[in-house]
Amino acid sequence: QVQLVESGGGLVQPGGSLRLSCATSGSIFSINSMGWYRQAPGKQRESVATMSSGGSTNYADSVKGRFAISRDNAKNTVYLQMNSLKPEDTAVYYCRMDWSWGVRSWGQGTQVTVSS
Repeated sequence: QVQLVESGGGLVQPGGSLRLSCATSGSIFSINSMGWYRQAPGKQRESVATMSSGGSTNYADSVKGRFAISRDNAKNTVYLQMNSLKPEDTAVYYCRMDWSWGVRSWGQGTQVTVSS
């Protein structure tokens, strides 16, 4: 079974930056789409940023201009660069990968807390 391992979360002050990583044991070339999602306490999980296998990206309106999704094919890793963080960005962040053979994988989640 393909595994996703997330890292990079933590506590940061408003205006700060973090970079999340999601490393997979599978080949990134077998992914149809990949993305980052987040879930704040008492709220539903929402899409933050997604990327297709062709490299097309989509962002939630709330993070446009501040967050960027990228990938390193050689490392089979997807990243989420988060800049100008706000308290409302506080949530557990999950990566998701949709594989070409029809399986969807989720990471274990990493906590991001934006607070002074």
